Amino acid sequence: MAGGDQTKAWGGRFSEGTHASVEAMNASIAFDRVLAIEDIAGSVAHARMLLTQGLLDADEHRMIESGLEAIATEIRAGRFEFTVAREDVHMNVEGALADAIGPTAGRLHTGRSRNDQVALDLRLWLRRELTALGEEVAATVEALLALATTHAEVPMPGYTHLQRAQPVTFGHHMMAYAAMYLRDLDRLLDARRRTAVLPLGSGALAASPLPLDRHRVAAELEMPDITLNSLDGVSDRDAALESLAALSILMVHTSRLAEELVLWASQEFAFIEISDAFCTGSSLMPQKKNPDIPELLRGKAGRVFGALQALLVTMKGLPLAYNKDMQEDKEPVIDAFATARVCMGILPALLGAIRVRPERLMAALADGFLLATDLADHLVEQGVPFREAHHVVGAAVGLCLERGCRLEDLDIEALRSLHTAFGDDALSVLDPARSLARRDLPGGPAPGRVRESIERASAALEGLRERLAEAGPSALERALHAGTPLPPPKG
Repeated sequence: MAGGDQTKAWGGRFSEGTHASVEAMNASIAFDRVLAIEDIAGSVAHARMLLTQGLLDADEHRMIESGLEAIATEIRAGRFEFTVAREDVHMNVEGALADAIGPTAGRLHTGRSRNDQVALDLRLWLRRELTALGEEVAATVEALLALATTHAEVPMPGYTHLQRAQPVTFGHHMMAYAAMYLRDLDRLLDARRRTAVLPLGSGALAASPLPLDRHRVAAELEMPDITLNSLDGVSDRDAALESLAALSILMVHTSRLAEELVLWASQEFAFIEISDAFCTGSSLMPQKKNPDIPELLRGKAGRVFGALQALLVTMKGLPLAYNKDMQEDKEPVIDAFATARVCMGILPALLGAIRVRPERLMAALADGFLLATDLADHLVEQGVPFREAHHVVGAAVGLCLERGCRLEDLDIEALRSLHTAFGDDALSVLDPARSLARRDLPGGPAPGRVRESIERASAALEGLRERLAEAGPSALERALHAGTPLPPPKG
């Protein structure tokens, strides 16, 4: 008779039960339970393959698949009882299946290890989350395009070093963020493509002597490829790392946008007003209107960065193949996606709740010598080398500072006292609208070019949305999540 702990899948070799503290530390069900539907999808696909390969008979397959469907129903309804005693999501599902259909449940694990099982579950979960997050990023791009369209001709100061630099338009500024988020969406889709590779069939590390058909399982789960090497299949977490890297860059962009919203909503700038629905007040100071949501968007970026760093550190020193350290992959990944999705879920609505204040933007253009470069460009057009023109206009700015006036307040004689090349129309270049209109290169701030960039970005977004819809979760996974009838087996 077999000895050891019969409650554990691995208990046959052991003569003692595990210490209570080991049970607590070893168990991962508190966080990997989110993979439950993915675990069931992988098991359904695996069972269908076992049937076609003659490793299950029809009655066994019917019992297993219907039992797994019933467990999925319990999970969706919130009635399934996850237990620490069964350690992880895999054993919770398998144990529940055994409770329901008896020893036949043990046939499901034929040719499979928890090592390749968890690698598959995580990839399926990542693919679903990357798809959902991608949809939210696309909505953010749409919100930015709407703002840019409305304010394509509204001039504002552009900044370098947080100092007023040259005129741009509010629409041009919003299009900078639209460009960032388009790249983010592209990165998420690239990560999703490399995630959709089937590791199942790698076994614990050395595959299986059984006649498994890995390509059939991949087809069931609509994964275009299988992993190249069984050792890599169970010990690789590149999909998680790449996803976290993409999320981190996404949160960099979100934090930068949030920082500007905080600045612009302040009384010092007053460039925008954020709807009361996205602000809070002070428990002490009745006049306060705090931009808490942008501040939280900015703050949550560090949480996602920490998840990437945590997993990098976990993976950097591990020998092949699977090591228990890798159980630490799921908590940071799950938390990072939850954080990013909360942020991207609220950002489109926040952007739609912004009221731009053009009068404040124009007032800010009047200070800070923002048209100095235009005056230097005028000299260049008169044949003056740019370095010389730069020096001359710098002297003109110094003259204004001495007199306490603006460049526009100087007369032509004052300019010609600094350089005789100033033409009769020199002062006419000191106009924000003219400055913007002249910056008519592709990608520039001229209103026509802003509208052109909006059209280009809209076309790019449409293409990315098509990609987003093409290779998301499989029909099998969608059915299990929705509670609809399972699709028939592939082939």
